[in-house]
Amino acid sequence: MSQDTYELKAEARERVGKGSARELRRNGFIPAVIYGDKQAPIAIALSTNEVTKRIHAGGFMTTIATIDVDGKKIQVLPKDYQLDPVRDFTMHVDFLRVSGNTQVTVEVPVHFINEEKSGIKIGGVLNIVRHTVEFNCPADAIPEFITVDLSGAKIGDSIHISAVKLPAGVKPVIADRDFTIATIVAPAGGVQEDEEAPASEE
Repeated sequence: MSQDTYELKAEARERVGKGSARELRRNGFIPAVIYGDKQAPIAIALSTNEVTKRIHAGGFMTTIATIDVDGKKIQVLPKDYQLDPVRDFTMHVDFLRVSGNTQVTVEVPVHFINEEKSGIKIGGVLNIVRHTVEFNCPADAIPEFITVDLSGAKIGDSIHISAVKLPAGVKPVIADRDFTIATIVAPAGGVQEDEEAPASEE
């Protein structure tokens, strides 16, 4: 499961537009929008420090939050945020309103375990094809990460999504093919066993 939920305090914004957004940022706030769940979007302002702290803590895009908008509490999932390309501070955040039956699409990180029980132990190299995988899942059951067990994988093997045990209700967005997550490849210099090959083939 994803990280514990957290709460952010926000103020509703009456004025929108570039001028209003610039003024907010000068005063230590980030403009944001809450949308979805068949309700009208709400323009809000959030504390820059609070949002930045949450982004840097990790799991921001896969953790449900509660936003207190002038006393009204709304459950949301961050869907997108923009960073200033030069100064690297948060410019804007989009939040999706969620309820118990909301299905969401999220990018989930991939973690690898038991490398020492695979061909990596004898010199193989783990070639990660996908560091994250996009899933459809219930908003209240977003995995913090998926785990790929490399036990028994040999040099030359590919690990596909079908080999990964996924939580209930979590399904890959790409459902029509068994895509590769990683491969174990021989090192550039080859593996020692190569010496056993015959010197020539006549």
